[in-house]
Amino acid sequence: MKVLSIAAKWIFILCLPILLLTISIGWGVNSQWLYRYGFEKNNASQTTGLAEVELERVTTGLISYFNSGEIKDGKPFELFTPEEIIHFRDVKGLIWLDYWVLLGTLIYVLSYAGVSLFWWRGRYWRQLAWGVITGGGITLALMLALGLSTLLNFDQLFLQFHLLFFSNKYWSAEGYMLMLFRDPFFYDAALFCAGITAGLAVILGGVAGGYLIFNRRTHRFLKIKDHCYLNTTVNRV
Repeated sequence: MKVLSIAAKWIFILCLPILLLTISIGWGVNSQWLYRYGFEKNNASQTTGLAEVELERVTTGLISYFNSGEIKDGKPFELFTPEEIIHFRDVKGLIWLDYWVLLGTLIYVLSYAGVSLFWWRGRYWRQLAWGVITGGGITLALMLALGLSTLLNFDQLFLQFHLLFFSNKYWSAEGYMLMLFRDPFFYDAALFCAGITAGLAVILGGVAGGYLIFNRRTHRFLKIKDHCYLNTTVNRV
């Protein structure tokens, strides 16, 4: 039983970084602000000749396409070439993989936390808090490594990502896709996801750390109170 408890705790700890990262990726994919910021920063309107309204339509169309339940062979809109549409379909598959991983890790993390809080109760609350802090620490270390890799050698990292996750080279198809989504766009997106992930880890770790500090002070206060009560009782006797 103890072995199962330890294994469940470490699965929880390792699930936290994955959960937080998949949340941040999903957040970035669906963030109108991130697309708008990237287009404005990289002068997409001037590069493509598309008006701001048309760029907004591109963003809305892509987000809608990525979140639709079916992966169709047809085009979400007429702007992109057939090769670019194939790449967007591959990207959509990765996004849905992210959603499924998010769902799986979320179910496990909530289940473990629920059992710790409401079934095992006080015995495992401190263990849960330390698990959150440990998972948050691992997350911050991973995001620091990702952030440094992005800052120092993003081009090589981005290339290796495409070679690893895509079976064809339609990601380099020339057209509006490369004009809209240039390397600086994904550079900022990577930093955005790393920052969101790190921020969530800090928030969770802060809540867990606050509980441990409060719990320790409360426990120390109760011990002092009990000690004073025992001394008073002995003196009266």
